[in-house]
Amino acid sequence: MSPSTVTARPVARHGWAQAVAAVLTGLAVMFLVAALGLWAAGAAGLPDGAFARVVVATMVTAVGGSVRLSGDAGVFARTQASLTVLPLTVTLAGALVLGAGFLRPLRHRAVASAGELAGWAARFAALWLPALIGLAFAARQTFAVDVGSGILSDLTELFDARPRIGFTTDVPLTVLFGLLWLAGVLLLALLVSRGAPLPARALRRQESVRPAAHAMVELLLASVAVGLVVALITAAARGHVAPVLALILLGLPNLVWPALTIGLGATWHGRVEGPFGLPVPQVLDEVLRTPDLSTLDLRSLTDHDARMWWLAVAAAVLLLAVAFRMAVRSPARIRLWQHALHLAVALALTVLMICLTGRVSAHYGLSLLGIGDLGGGLTGEVVLRPLLWQTVGLGALWGGVAGFLGGLLARPVRRAGPVDTS
Repeated sequence: MSPSTVTARPVARHGWAQAVAAVLTGLAVMFLVAALGLWAAGAAGLPDGAFARVVVATMVTAVGGSVRLSGDAGVFARTQASLTVLPLTVTLAGALVLGAGFLRPLRHRAVASAGELAGWAARFAALWLPALIGLAFAARQTFAVDVGSGILSDLTELFDARPRIGFTTDVPLTVLFGLLWLAGVLLLALLVSRGAPLPARALRRQESVRPAAHAMVELLLASVAVGLVVALITAAARGHVAPVLALILLGLPNLVWPALTIGLGATWHGRVEGPFGLPVPQVLDEVLRTPDLSTLDLRSLTDHDARMWWLAVAAAVLLLAVAFRMAVRSPARIRLWQHALHLAVALALTVLMICLTGRVSAHYGLSLLGIGDLGGGLTGEVVLRPLLWQTVGLGALWGGVAGFLGGLLARPVRRAGPVDTS
């Protein structure tokens, strides 16, 4: 019997307890972050005790689940509502906790069989599945919308058309996308961790994959950290602590990750109308609050505030820093063109992820007797979407340049293996 077999049995025997602890901790952290963020946003005052169910619905959307909005305003009125947005702070918190819990039992080992890794993933999936189903059935609520006072309030009472809005979940889609989200989190955890064991056949690929994957996680987390510092300074200087806290706890990555791509030269299109949305920098609100879709890029932002050029500086500095760290972690025999290729592919995939998860689409409207927006504020829309392939292409270009420069800067640093002299 080999030593690895002897050490694997105690881990396997207690695996379920460790998996249960990791999954419950992940759910608890996500619930806490979502609850605090929604409380700061003022959702604690929702009627009909809807707050808890809104928190659960936020958790569902955070893991890719499908939440449908519905509206009802009686016979003489019509409401329309739709929402497509990921609360990425909640997503990030859950991913970090679950990823760490998945890796913890595997630490201090060099190699693990594919079957063992699949077994651990199956444990997590077996526990995650009933949690998803429970969240999906709990995230259902209908409550009345306060239309204020005045003529609209009188008309809604007269025609018995007080608007109500509700939400429910698509259980099959929530389960499907929630399991895919978990699989992605566990796979990414294995890719970015330098100490996580891999099957023997995969070890030869880790030199090209792990340093680049780790660099991209560092880039995303560093951009969130920078955004957090800026948000806290803004809150301290201007007040409005509660709205800023809501932004931090619900959607800070929704703001800073697209800003990172804009710093790389990407273009997004968007529009803000009505009272929708979390608090954002004033310059962003000015650019987006137009009758038609606005172009959101460095030029449009700097036309309103010249300080927005710092987005390009910040993106370049962060990218060069993680490129250097990637090169330092790579064996010395890796050539400059390989550094460039590895980071180009990694950044292109990272930017693609930002584009897919950073999209925002929200709309709510009320019409009475065919007349829309009687409330002068009960209709709103938020749209934000990228120019996808332009953004991905810029990511690949920037990644290639940064990877090459990072490799150059790392040459004087002592690394493992023979040195590439080409």
